[in-house]
Amino acid sequence: MPVSKLGQRRQVVIPKVIWEDLGLEIGGFVEVERVGGAVVIKPKKLVDAEDVLTAKEEEIVRRGERQIRRGEYVTLEKLKHEMEHTTRKRRGKTT
Repeated sequence: MPVSKLGQRRQVVIPKVIWEDLGLEIGGFVEVERVGGAVVIKPKKLVDAEDVLTAKEEEIVRRGERQIRRGEYVTLEKLKHEMEHTTRKRRGKTT
């Protein structure tokens, strides 16, 4: 188990192998918590409030994920083909 030295201003050096395994970045955030007689440091990602999905948007995403798992999806190529076909049909009609 790696050991770190405590520095000035309560700084702790995270061993490189752990840093890389967790995908940490300089300037990133961590949550620090005392659990019994130990200190637990967990990586945290801060999210802008505007980047959070609404409940309705979350349901749409979950529904889409379920459809994908069931194999109910259309490839981009097929969608483009269907859209072109629909557009050609409309152009052929007169109003």
